[in-house]
Amino acid sequence: MRYWLIKSEPSVYSWDQFVEEKETFWNGVRNYAARNNLRAMKKGDLAFWYHSNEGMEIVGIAKVTKESYQDPTTNDPAWLVVDFKPHKKLKKPVSLAAIKADKRLADMDLVRLGRLSVGTVKPEEWKIIMEMAGEK
Repeated sequence: MRYWLIKSEPSVYSWDQFVEEKETFWNGVRNYAARNNLRAMKKGDLAFWYHSNEGMEIVGIAKVTKESYQDPTTNDPAWLVVDFKPHKKLKKPVSLAAIKADKRLADMDLVRLGRLSVGTVKPEEWKIIMEMAGEK
């Protein structure tokens, strides 16, 4: 299993809305690096759900339910989507400030590539974030 981080502005699509809808496809990605990360996702992979611009914190975990396929919101075959369902709300959100303050996370995509909407998370980074969130 691999780990990821996906970003959404809460005013556009929040964690609570995602939970209410029970499943969604991750569309609108128009960056090749982010698209390549979507392409690499496999069913069962987990992704931190990050509220960007407002809140700027990891609030939950989504699970990949369907691997990449053509983005239905565009005719351009270059762009893909992945299906997700809610997996777990974090006990305690983890802020970007807290992540940046932890030197062990200095190489995390979220820190190094701040504008990337779909990033990788290394297993050791996942473990640290989970500890920061009060999760086992």
